[in-house]
Amino acid sequence: MKVKKYIASSMPEAMKQIRAELGNEAVILNSRVVHTGGVFGFFKKRSIEVMAAVDPKLEIEKKPLTKPASPQKRTPAFHSPKKAEEPIREVTLQSDIKPSAELIKEISDLKRMMTNLANTQQSGPSYPEAIKKFQALLNEQELDKNLQDQVLSVLLEKWYLSGGGAVDTELLACLETELEKEIDGIPFGGISFNKKYINVAGPTGVGKTTTLAKMAAECVIKHKKKVAFITTDTYRIAAIDQLKIYAKILYVPLEVCYTIEDFKQAAEKLKDNDLILIDTAGRNFRNKQYVEDLQNVIDFEKDMETFLVLSLTAKQRDMEDIYSQFSIIDIDKLIFTKADETSTYGAMYNIIHKYRKGAAYITNGQDVPDDILAAEPDVIVKQLLGTIK
Repeated sequence: MKVKKYIASSMPEAMKQIRAELGNEAVILNSRVVHTGGVFGFFKKRSIEVMAAVDPKLEIEKKPLTKPASPQKRTPAFHSPKKAEEPIREVTLQSDIKPSAELIKEISDLKRMMTNLANTQQSGPSYPEAIKKFQALLNEQELDKNLQDQVLSVLLEKWYLSGGGAVDTELLACLETELEKEIDGIPFGGISFNKKYINVAGPTGVGKTTTLAKMAAECVIKHKKKVAFITTDTYRIAAIDQLKIYAKILYVPLEVCYTIEDFKQAAEKLKDNDLILIDTAGRNFRNKQYVEDLQNVIDFEKDMETFLVLSLTAKQRDMEDIYSQFSIIDIDKLIFTKADETSTYGAMYNIIHKYRKGAAYITNGQDVPDDILAAEPDVIVKQLLGTIK
């Protein structure tokens, strides 16, 4: 029996190597997680070690062989003449050894697994039933396919190493951990209170004004900050009136600005406040001129923290276009609104992961000051998986 050890990044990768080298008849003898490399014991790479074997063929045939010709030598006269060489006959070795029923089953299971792996490029990976339910969930949530493959391969490895005994709660916890790891290191959280000016930008209809009021209420009620409003949304009278109502409820001043000069005057007038929250006009995000107009009204050289507001009811492609258009200004974090109006949150995770831009808040209703969550990696993942409380 030929036995060989393989080290790969995941079980599916190891299975591909085994199939390529040992063929479809190979069987897995053992598997375990190992850590290799690293410096002084740190930064070791997590891999999986698999011992695989393949049985020799039960029938071995040898082709007729011919002895190589010997160099001619002078034969002494007293030697008898050399006998004619007899050809070596073809030899066939027939084995009476029969594989056990257990070995036949293992080989059959492995062949089926290898066939599934062979079809991966055409129809995607085929997972055990325990993993398929999580694959269906991530598909339904429209999580990026490459991210799906990455996190599901970790689940598959855990399932293999548990001998197929990992329960749903264990696999779900593993999935949450892997998804959080993917966005680890990206700055999350609400207002930092390191900047005096808080700018809320975004396209029309995403709920910027209501979100701004929720943020202001949190600053006033929870953090005891002295807050003021500036609005540059002079295109909609209703928006100014709405913000005036919130300003009156929270007992905070409000200034309306039409030009950059107005903005500078308002900033000077409100300089004694701890925070100045700025509401901007919402217009067609496909019009690049609109974003450029922001720079003609707001002084971005100020001590400013900018949040881009995206609606979770929008398509991911539209979110990406919005981000691209607004990237001419310095975006610190994202705010995702209307979480209560959709059941699909994959685009939110995809955008954060793709642009490495963290989220500040998620809003899930119209109530002020309620219906707003401070965003952290675990909150994003739980919203995605439907486990948020």
